[in-house]
Amino acid sequence: MAVGDRIAARLAELGMSQSELARKVELAQPTINNLINRNKVGTKHLHRIAYALQTTAAFLSGETDDPTAGALPIPTPELIAEQLGMRLIPEISLDFALGGGTFIDGAVETNLVPFRSDWLDRIVRYGPSDLFLTRGDGDSMMPTILDEDDVIVNRADNVITKQDRIWALGYGQLATVKRVRRMANGLFLLMSDNPNVSPIEAVEDELHVVGRVVWIGRRM
Repeated sequence: MAVGDRIAARLAELGMSQSELARKVELAQPTINNLINRNKVGTKHLHRIAYALQTTAAFLSGETDDPTAGALPIPTPELIAEQLGMRLIPEISLDFALGGGTFIDGAVETNLVPFRSDWLDRIVRYGPSDLFLTRGDGDSMMPTILDEDDVIVNRADNVITKQDRIWALGYGQLATVKRVRRMANGLFLLMSDNPNVSPIEAVEDELHVVGRVVWIGRRM
């Protein structure tokens, strides 16, 4: 049996659809269909598919006819999270400024933070693949966002089409979170929820929209 035949056989044995397998290994369903029909799969995908199909890469590749023989694939954090009904969201160590701004000076380190998949599906429309977690710094967005609040940003929503939503922005060399209003004269008004902080007018060329803030969490 070829690789595609073995994948199809395991799907049938487990009562799993191609769409379900695609979701588990984070591939498109047509990709899974092509792997089955064309019998071509990369080593990286093969191990992930084997884990999702409760077998080994050795079995899928035809090295053995025993689905339990061979080294079991090492589960990745993403696969472990999937088994627990969780999704991993990258946490960016750069604190988006809620006051004067934090300088963007290169790459930032990230950790992966687990969130329940069903909860994430409720707060974003197209899935969590474009989400990241960051933290506010400052008091200019009080009382909506407090200093040290956790903030989830959706990078897929990066065009300002609705008024007065809260956005993560690059403004010049600064990263900031502001409420944004598009003015009739073409300028953007970057507004703070703290009435003691004056709004900033910006032209479109000065702004880089990172994404829209879709969730705020805080410690009590």
